[in-house]
Amino acid sequence: MEHLFPRMQLDELLKELQSRLEAVLTARDGIHALLEAVVSIGRDLEIETVLRRIVEAAISLVDCRYGALGVIGDDGQLAQFIPVGLTEEEITRITEWPHGRGLLGLLIADPHTLRLENIRDAEESYGFPDGHPPMHSFLGVPIRVRDEVFGNLYLTEKNGGRQFDEQDELIITALATAAGVAIENARLYEETRRREEWLDASGKIARELLFGTPTADALRSFVARARHMVGGAVAVVAVPDAAGTTLEVEAADGDDLTGLRVPVADSLTGSVFTSGEPVVVNALQGAGQPSPLLDQLPGGPAVLIPLGAERVRGVVVVVKTPGTSPFTPGVIRMLQQFADQAALALELADTRRRAEQFGLEDDRARIARDLHDVVIQRLFANAMTLISVVRLVDQPDVARRVEQTVDDLDVTIRQIRSTVFALQTGTGANGDGLRSRIIEISQKSVAQLGYAPGVRFDGLVDTDVPPEVAEDAVAVVQEALANVVRHAHAKKVEVVVSAVGGELNLVVADDGVGIGEGSRRSGLANLTERARRWGGRCDVRAADEGGTVVEWVVGL
Repeated sequence: MEHLFPRMQLDELLKELQSRLEAVLTARDGIHALLEAVVSIGRDLEIETVLRRIVEAAISLVDCRYGALGVIGDDGQLAQFIPVGLTEEEITRITEWPHGRGLLGLLIADPHTLRLENIRDAEESYGFPDGHPPMHSFLGVPIRVRDEVFGNLYLTEKNGGRQFDEQDELIITALATAAGVAIENARLYEETRRREEWLDASGKIARELLFGTPTADALRSFVARARHMVGGAVAVVAVPDAAGTTLEVEAADGDDLTGLRVPVADSLTGSVFTSGEPVVVNALQGAGQPSPLLDQLPGGPAVLIPLGAERVRGVVVVVKTPGTSPFTPGVIRMLQQFADQAALALELADTRRRAEQFGLEDDRARIARDLHDVVIQRLFANAMTLISVVRLVDQPDVARRVEQTVDDLDVTIRQIRSTVFALQTGTGANGDGLRSRIIEISQKSVAQLGYAPGVRFDGLVDTDVPPEVAEDAVAVVQEALANVVRHAHAKKVEVVVSAVGGELNLVVADDGVGIGEGSRRSGLANLTERARRWGGRCDVRAADEGGTVVEWVVGL
């Protein structure tokens, strides 16, 4: 017995030594696994990839079935939730996504390590939503980034029915510390990359607008870049109508929603336009007020940004696909800055266009003055000289040729005067006068004719023609040009408006195919009726060199 007792003590000591060696080996293996996990999560700089690798590494280190990482938003709730271990079918069956209540909310309110044998035993346990798989053991560890709680790491269901122990807690705490560094690096990388994208996109938008790109094309480029920068599924920009009561989608990327109208009153988009404040919508929680624009977009997280700071020119809406994480505050700030830069570029482009328009009007006014003060005076002087010469010419043929030249000069002077009046009309002269209205009608017919009609005025067209007669005159010119477009196949059209000798004479002449015998006469009858109303007449005849001449004459 005396020899047996020391042997038993030796066996116990050897067993204890072996147990401690196994613990050391296990700890060594755990440290190696932890180091490998730290290297793994720090290998990538994409924030989404880093967050998922943190959860995967934690599950592997403590040998459990489920894990998740919850990112805490500015409102103290979960702004992002990344689960690992659940299948797509299991995720689809869950009726409500975690928001940060119950046990998850306890870790948010009190960011300390929490280890439980059974989740349901905790007083703060909120229960599981319908479709959620059963879970029992629980380990939660906060993740800090520069002494700020970034989120929490949640682990459940240790394999083999075991419980999380102190060793698991130490390993996951160490992993959370390393994860904070990896997340900070990833956030800095993402912020730098997005800032570069934002600066590049802002510069391109400004160049496009300042170099004359149409506003609609620039807005399409803007929404395409905005969608790409924030990883959205669809991006649109809605601008107000002239009355400011309706917002219309001017440009869209990811879905063809151009032309969709949204009322400013009683809509989420309209409230962003009127308040100038951005709105973030978590699709799972709902928008909280009518949103006819968001109803046409994918049902994921959305952000609505005013286009412009001091003067709101519209609303930018970016939506993600369902199931993705909401927009983070950093992304929203970047998108707001991008929208402000785009709005500033739009303002500068508008200012540049107005300056160009003023410069064009100044040029038109200068050309009109030069034509009137120099060219017409010289032509008139030359005509007077030729008239005086006619009296000295004894040969009748020469005299007739000189008189014909004088007549041609007179016609030229009238044409130049018409050009002068047209230039003055373009510089902002009375846009309601008969002269400007006929010029406007002629310019609108260019798209249908393929060329600009010739227009000539004679006399005081704007002052001598009463408003009632002017209304009929405008209708006559419009009808006559429409007939030319539809029937004449003409290569040239001349419009002459003369208010001389107490009567208004309108002539629209073309070199087309003329009026056939079977042509409809309803439009011409209408012109005749308008002439008779003022005691005048309307004649339609064939031109000497082919084509048709419509002459409308009324007394003044």
